[in-house]
Amino acid sequence: MDKRQNMMANYPMNKLLLKFSIPAIIGMLVNALYNIADGIFIGKGVGALALGGVTIAMPIMLVMMSIALMVGVGASASISRRIGEGNIEGAEKLLGEAVALNLIINFIFTIIIFVFMDKILIMCGATPNIFFYAKEYMNVIAFGILINSFAMSSNHTIRAQGNAKTAMVSMVLGAVVNIILDYVLIFIFKMGVTGAALATIISQLCSAVWILMYYLNGRSMLKIRISNMKFTIENVKEIVSMGMATFFRQISGSLLMIIVNNTLVYYGNDYYVVALGIINRVMMFMFMPIYGIVQGFQPIAAFNYGAKKFKRVQESLKYANIYATILSIGGFLIVLIFPIQVMKIFTDDQTTIDIGVDALSMMIWGLPVVGIQAIGASWFQAIGKATESVVLTISRQIIILIPLVIILPNFIGVNGVFYSYPISDIGSFFITLVLLAKENIALRNHRIQEEF
Repeated sequence: MDKRQNMMANYPMNKLLLKFSIPAIIGMLVNALYNIADGIFIGKGVGALALGGVTIAMPIMLVMMSIALMVGVGASASISRRIGEGNIEGAEKLLGEAVALNLIINFIFTIIIFVFMDKILIMCGATPNIFFYAKEYMNVIAFGILINSFAMSSNHTIRAQGNAKTAMVSMVLGAVVNIILDYVLIFIFKMGVTGAALATIISQLCSAVWILMYYLNGRSMLKIRISNMKFTIENVKEIVSMGMATFFRQISGSLLMIIVNNTLVYYGNDYYVVALGIINRVMMFMFMPIYGIVQGFQPIAAFNYGAKKFKRVQESLKYANIYATILSIGGFLIVLIFPIQVMKIFTDDQTTIDIGVDALSMMIWGLPVVGIQAIGASWFQAIGKATESVVLTISRQIIILIPLVIILPNFIGVNGVFYSYPISDIGSFFITLVLLAKENIALRNHRIQEEF
């Protein structure tokens, strides 16, 4: 057992979770800061409607993310369990197949985007006022889909090996480059949303090169080998099934944005789309520390589950829920107290600010419990229970949120969109509690059997 494996198996759980989560939180926060800066630079350097155009393009990017994260998260959970079992060769085979699978699927997706771009943007809710900005952005960003997807997916397989700091550096590197290039290309070279898209591609290329160097210079426990990229039915099925919850979460997010954008335009106007685009960036910034806990927690839980250390598995779940809840409440309080200041960071347009402040006052009331829901979905991925993980993932967005977004505006107008969010957050929280309680009983029984 090497140093990292020994740490995963024996280090005090509360300290281990922080050790793995803090680098992930830093990386995610810096990444979210890039997203915030991107919104500020576009909103103030190009205009509110340009920010709306980028918002329209986001469902397309979420599809790319759904593929990359399905493969990365699915492979990482399986890789961690293989390492916990001492099966390094099997873990390396999974890594090779994950890299190949991610690139092949996203290559096909890239071709689809270029062929059907206009129709897809209109389907995503692009109006005549913001279509030009959306297409200008996607014409550039589509060239970087393969690079972006490789960097995003590989970050998870790096964490699966117990190397959270390398994954953090990759994210920080990309975010810092993106922020610098955003300013240079938008404000100095006056390249508008094209500059924002170029900044994103170049920054992701920097992250991808960093990751390749990590895998090729001997620092990685596992190696990317061409010989391991030949698909096996068993491994592909395992990667996809373990990552399916993440895929559904991201793809349902894309579907949700399409429905929300079209609903906001129908019951409101373009500025509602702009305001929600700002709110989505703010929410992403608040959720990133929670996802940092998730990313630190998952390899720990998966490793110890594979090593049959069920007491440590339960401890990891307990501390992850505590830390995630603290972060959820903190984010809720910030938005509750400073809604006007939050909106003014992105735009000086008073119409957008007024709409955004009203929307935030309706949307935030489920935020204190979203951490537990995120941990719950990740938990079932970590221990290899794909069905429960998928149920938790689709419960919030597909089963509850999307139907509410469609139904409520018929009765209360555009505000129905915003009230749908806290209702779905609270509903999915209770579903999570039921499934976690059931699984906790099963784990306790495993521990009793081990002791005897």
